Amino acid sequence: MKPNIQDVLAYEIKKDIADRYFGFRKLIEEDKLGLTEKIRQYSFILEKRISFDLIRIYILLKDERLIQSFLDLANIEERLFYDTFLTHSQHIQERVFEGVRIRGLTRFNCFRNLMEDCYKRLVFHSERYREKFNELIDYQATIDEEIKMFYRQNDFGSIMGFLHSLNDAGQSGGMEGGMEVGLLQELEKKMDIETPPPIEHYLPIIPPLPSYKEISKDLQPMLKEAYPLHDEMFLDTVIARSSFPLWR
Repeated sequence: MKPNIQDVLAYEIKKDIADRYFGFRKLIEEDKLGLTEKIRQYSFILEKRISFDLIRIYILLKDERLIQSFLDLANIEERLFYDTFLTHSQHIQERVFEGVRIRGLTRFNCFRNLMEDCYKRLVFHSERYREKFNELIDYQATIDEEIKMFYRQNDFGSIMGFLHSLNDAGQSGGMEGGMEVGLLQELEKKMDIETPPPIEHYLPIIPPLPSYKEISKDLQPMLKEAYPLHDEMFLDTVIARSSFPLWR
């Protein structure tokens, strides 16, 4: 039997609508997967660097009151990556300072310089982190706009009504029935595209940190108070990594 020209046209129209609808959806889903992967990468690379920077500082300051004073001084609202266990575990202390170059002629100079270097690394890594964080925000904003555009160009109810009218060849459609309206709403809900949660849902917000020069004056008394809190084993273990001759 020779195909009806109306059936052929109806098929081509349906195929074109489906290709555009699901093609657009696929692009959005691929972008959402790309955003998820970038969040994972930045969390692993940048957040872990910042965590080591902060953990080293927590260990050096040792006392919880001094740690809080430092966080207030650096304008860090949360105690990111802090645990009291960190300041007492010799294994963690040795691990986080492994490979860190230490400079100075006396043990206290080494201690003070180590804090300076740790904080400067924290500032550097936090700046890179914020750059990547803002990049993720822009990426997410692009996806949000794609989703809005998708819904502007692809009203699911209108599409289904149009396809139904093609099947009915101009007759009154059954979509007006209560049962089918309910099914249409349920199907439309299942086809909904979820907007990605805010980036801060996955990664912490880290504000701009003051430079070491800006906090150095207020930080020095903290270091003088923190230094005697460390036992000989910790100081010798950390200072032993210095390549300079030392005087106690």
